[in-house]
Amino acid sequence: MLELERLTKNFGGVRAVHQVDLRVDENEILGLIGPNGSGKSTIVNLVTGVFPPSGGRVTLRGRDITGWPPHRVLAVGIGRTFQNIRLFGGLTVWQNLWVAQNARSRANGRSRGRWFTVDRAHIEATLDFCRLLDKKDELARNLAFGEQRALELARTLAAEPDLMMLDEPAAGMNAGEIEDLRERILALKGRGKTIVLIEHHIDLVMRVAERVAVLNFGEKIAEGSPAFVQEHPGVQEAYLGRRRG
Repeated sequence: MLELERLTKNFGGVRAVHQVDLRVDENEILGLIGPNGSGKSTIVNLVTGVFPPSGGRVTLRGRDITGWPPHRVLAVGIGRTFQNIRLFGGLTVWQNLWVAQNARSRANGRSRGRWFTVDRAHIEATLDFCRLLDKKDELARNLAFGEQRALELARTLAAEPDLMMLDEPAAGMNAGEIEDLRERILALKGRGKTIVLIEHHIDLVMRVAERVAVLNFGEKIAEGSPAFVQEHPGVQEAYLGRRRG
């Protein structure tokens, strides 16, 4: 579905991502892990048009989308959450989803007026799925932290993406909230979604991902099943901080 070929990003003299090859299959959950500064979020930003790549190519179902701006990437079906929560704090929970839904409609040229399109049933079903329906009239900034994380996911779902890139969705969550997130991710796969999960919570990744890719210093150092990655000596040294004896 999604393919990265020798994807590279330099920020001045800093090599953030270097010639990364990566494939994401249809209806797959791919885990993307690595230490802080390894290039995980940079890859999300390159795919979703936040940054232009310094080199390489991004294709979606064989279509070259390299360097496309965010609204065009959204239009072809790629949605994302943010590592740092970026909600519209002064809007209600329901309005946050309304904005996202319209952003996809306008990107596709379906909306013919200012904020014309609204699918109330889809918004309310999405809020119900994320356990936020009873919070729909509250301002986003007044939600508890875990609820704000859930709203980030709901807002992404409101745009009806085929591929979801979830950038550390469990950050700051407690154990119960992480378990709820795990169930939602698996449910989304059951609905046909393709998911790239970027996470520091290794247990979550290993419990939901079918394949895991590991980055270190901007390069892919391992890729395979969760069991293979956990036993990989390079991963244990670079990410888990130990060598195999």
